[in-house]
Amino acid sequence: MGANAQTEVPTFTAGQVLTAAELNDSARTGVPVFATTVTRDAAFGGSGQKTLAEGQLCYLESTDVVQYYTGAAWATVGPQTLTSGLNFVSATTIGTTVASVTVTGAFSATYENYFVTVSGGLASTNNYLNLTLGSTVTNYNWSSNEVTFGRLASQEGNNGTTEFGRVVYGSAQSLAGQFYLQLPFATNETTCFWNAVQTQTSGRQNQGGGFLNDTTSYTAFTLTANTGTITGGTIRVYGIANS
Repeated sequence: MGANAQTEVPTFTAGQVLTAAELNDSARTGVPVFATTVTRDAAFGGSGQKTLAEGQLCYLESTDVVQYYTGAAWATVGPQTLTSGLNFVSATTIGTTVASVTVTGAFSATYENYFVTVSGGLASTNNYLNLTLGSTVTNYNWSSNEVTFGRLASQEGNNGTTEFGRVVYGSAQSLAGQFYLQLPFATNETTCFWNAVQTQTSGRQNQGGGFLNDTTSYTAFTLTANTGTITGGTIRVYGIANS
């Protein structure tokens, strides 16, 4: 639990002597903060606790949302989780002449699957970006099919390597790529599918996929240039709603 998290919302009585901890809880936040929905539900209606009523607010650390009580159920104020389609999670601007960029807070329990786009910016040399999840640098299994704009085809792949390869392409014109991740936050093997284009007349297009043979729960990922540096551009993360 965070520093502001509470386990109850007390009701004080006339003449009651308050402790420093009780006063600090009230002073730190006007909205009670709970670790999960379980601690939220346990905080109301018990002995010495506030009765849950319409208009009550709370913040949940587990999903980073603000909720209000309608009088019958809890509803989410924001950030709103869509009931269908893609839900914007974050946008990360790539720095200047960097070899890699890490996106933190990308994955959570809110979504099982994610869609990520990389666009804009440029590369110091014609290159590609490789993908790693968290700090894991082993057990990536993947293959890709590449076709140049001159119709020359090639295949690439690895078992138990240190990253997913050729997920995004870079050129002097832009960075361009998109990829899907299935179950990166869950304690399951993470599956990845990608499409990338090198935006120049002698460039190439690549499609690939693979899985990370690891059941770690991830919240972050890193894109690293195989050679040279990258500058600018934006990495956007979207959660895919389950229904």
